[in-house]
Amino acid sequence: MKFPVTLERDETGMVVAECPAIPGCVSQGRTDEEAVANIREAIIGCLEVRAEQGIPLTVRIVEIDVAVA
Repeated sequence: MKFPVTLERDETGMVVAECPAIPGCVSQGRTDEEAVANIREAIIGCLEVRAEQGIPLTVRIVEIDVAVA
């Protein structure tokens, strides 16, 4: 499965990775590569827990157009 992931550097310099399709699925790393590796593990763990609890694996994500001046 493929998931969108956001990467954003925080005020301490860590790269925070989040999977918007899975609420609460967040990780971090010192580099983009480390953050991506860590969020991959977090996604697997989150999916396992959601499946065990009978929760839908993901939430619906849609794209919208927004006019920017």
